[in-house]
Amino acid sequence: MSNESSADSDFDFSELHGLFFDEAAEHLDAMEALLLGIDVSTADDEQLNAIFRAAHSIKGGAATFGFTDITELTHQMETVFDRVRKGQMPLSTALVDVFLASGDTLKSMLLALKGDSPGVPEADVTALCTRLRAFLEPVTAESKTQAAAPAPAAKHVLELEFGPFDKTFTAASVDGVVADLKDFGSVEEIGAASASTKTGRGKASGGKRRITERRFLIQTEVSASDLSDAIAFMADPERVKVSNVQDHAASGAMKDSVKAVEPESPGSQNEQGFGLFVDAATLPASQPVAAGTAGSSKVIEMKNAAKPAAAHAAGDAGSIRVSVEKVDQLINLVGELVITQAMLAQTASKADPVLYESLFNGLATIERNTRDLQEAAMSIRMMPMSVAFSRFPRVVRDVAAKLGKEVDLVTAGEGTELDKGLIERIVDPLTHLVRNSLDHGLEPPDERVAKGKVRKGTVTLRAYHQGGAIVIDVADDGRGLNREKILAKAKERGMTVSDGMSDGEVWQLIFEAGFSTADVVTDVSGRGVGMDVVRRNIQEMGGRVEIESTDGVGTRISIKLPLTLAILDGMSVRVGKEVFILPLTCVVESLQPAAGAVRTIAGCGCVIAVRGDYLPVISLAEAFGMHGKADRPEQGILVILESEGKKSAILVDELVGQHQVVIKSMEANYRKVAGISGATIMGDGRVAMIVDIAHIVGLANSRIEMAA
Repeated sequence: MSNESSADSDFDFSELHGLFFDEAAEHLDAMEALLLGIDVSTADDEQLNAIFRAAHSIKGGAATFGFTDITELTHQMETVFDRVRKGQMPLSTALVDVFLASGDTLKSMLLALKGDSPGVPEADVTALCTRLRAFLEPVTAESKTQAAAPAPAAKHVLELEFGPFDKTFTAASVDGVVADLKDFGSVEEIGAASASTKTGRGKASGGKRRITERRFLIQTEVSASDLSDAIAFMADPERVKVSNVQDHAASGAMKDSVKAVEPESPGSQNEQGFGLFVDAATLPASQPVAAGTAGSSKVIEMKNAAKPAAAHAAGDAGSIRVSVEKVDQLINLVGELVITQAMLAQTASKADPVLYESLFNGLATIERNTRDLQEAAMSIRMMPMSVAFSRFPRVVRDVAAKLGKEVDLVTAGEGTELDKGLIERIVDPLTHLVRNSLDHGLEPPDERVAKGKVRKGTVTLRAYHQGGAIVIDVADDGRGLNREKILAKAKERGMTVSDGMSDGEVWQLIFEAGFSTADVVTDVSGRGVGMDVVRRNIQEMGGRVEIESTDGVGTRISIKLPLTLAILDGMSVRVGKEVFILPLTCVVESLQPAAGAVRTIAGCGCVIAVRGDYLPVISLAEAFGMHGKADRPEQGILVILESEGKKSAILVDELVGQHQVVIKSMEANYRKVAGISGATIMGDGRVAMIVDIAHIVGLANSRIEMAA
């Protein structure tokens, strides 16, 4: 046996599962978006066909790999929606609901196959299939009453010519296309052309021949142009020729003589693409595949209606799938390159620029190219916010229906890009905030009308850039937050509050663990669980959350996040011999206090008055058990920091500068250290710690709270 045959026999079809899972998830997302945006009374053919194609594509891939439960469910979905798009049954809200539920179940089934979640009970799948079949009963009953009527005669006899074939569109791939064409009429193969295969030295092999063309006749009511459009969803239209053989009211019998088709030799096709030809003897007994034709071989075929073979045949390189691990490795290496470039620049700064002009010019070019490379590498992980926002039409629809409210969801800034890792982590906090807006924020329709508002409430999701960060707003035009009610609830729980607190400080109270002003606990919200988790998750991403609210007008919650977790814009400060990095998103200002501006209060430590506010002062050297050069505040610099709506001033010896630094994990390389969120390598090769601002600000304010 040759090496090529041996490689074929060891082929593992499970390696293709990842491709199916990814594409099935894309089809489900697209189908859900279409279902949520469709108007059941005015749905157009393009929308209906797109939903049908999504179910059809998932069914084809599932059948390929033997995922019978997914195949059965999508088959029922496909059958029902085929009736809808053909005008044989109306589209209804009930049908949309069942399709959305089926989509949720399919997502769970895919996660279970990937090992990311427990399996879906078979009873749930059976129940969905039963609900889908129920929509077919009226159509079936009607068709039975018309069974005695003669079938309408075919209007056209069309000839289909498939070929030439290549590695991405094989002769075996045609079988799947032809199977789908039977919905349009009766199909029969009438011939094929073949050519001798070549040996390794370019000579004809003699006995083995390769199919280059297959021809079929189809009797149908569909015209040649309409059939061509339908085939374009299944195969490269440039490789399929449709022509009229005869146009008449009742066609004659199709040709009886069918030229025998010699099976393609195993291994003659490349094992990449959507048509794989594999010797049946080489397949393990447990490997589920879809049976094809061609003698003793089996065909493994994945049909993707949304991505015709034309794209593959044309060598479309518009996008490729790359694992996140490879992207992270690339970004890490680029980060190391940035650090090395900074170290070289630091070393070269000691040389005479006149004597080493060419060296400095080269270093300047390296710096520019490194910066461009870093931005390009980071952009690979950047994804539009539409990836996150696309999940919320379904959330709003389901929760609003459960609460009996009428809601419009408005999104803006979907094209704003954010790091993929952050997008995945921001979805849960956003979901909780949206659900809270629907439950607590928006009033019921009758109450809104009584207040002079429009009956339908509005929830707005908006993303935009602000400086070097991204801001995501969750806003509603509902009741707004009630200051007196929040303060009363806080006092009831024994929290330290006062009537003189600013609105911003009062609004931050809703993020305390267990805090809730809801009068009634529902299955949507009201238990006081979640808002504290929202704030904690956002802080772990290096962000912060702010609230603006007007009673009776509405509420806006703003989340401010860094664009990526890999790079940080920071201010470097020196304490003693060490350099620390302060995230710029938390830095308000810096100042050098005048003598006597900082006062000591018994039991509270030091405070400083800044624009009417008394801020606690804490020495960074003291916080980390170090010795700084500034013994008194007036000898150093005070940096005003803000976190969780609270401010404090930290004392440092001097400001070094502003840098964009590559973040290194402390936990991955050492261990978790209180007050430190990460580390970076400076241009001189030294390690600088990145300060955990929330910890330092909390430490400073805790002294005030304890004294009070």
